Amino acid sequence: MPKIKTHKATAKRFVVTKTKKITHRKPGQDHFNARENGNAGRKKKRDSEASSVYARTIRTVTQTQ
Repeated sequence: MPKIKTHKATAKRFVVTKTKKITHRKPGQDHFNARENGNAGRKKKRDSEASSVYARTIRTVTQTQ
């Protein structure tokens, strides 16, 4: 059976931490941020963890254990 190729777009967007959690950046950070209030701007800057439903798929397409 052939190897599965790494999906490069997914590999660039998600990071696997040391404890095997999958984190990603919040969307919507590029522009139009001046009209956001302070709390919304700060929440966007934090990484968030991918849900367990998507974690299995992300691990499959990025070939991480």
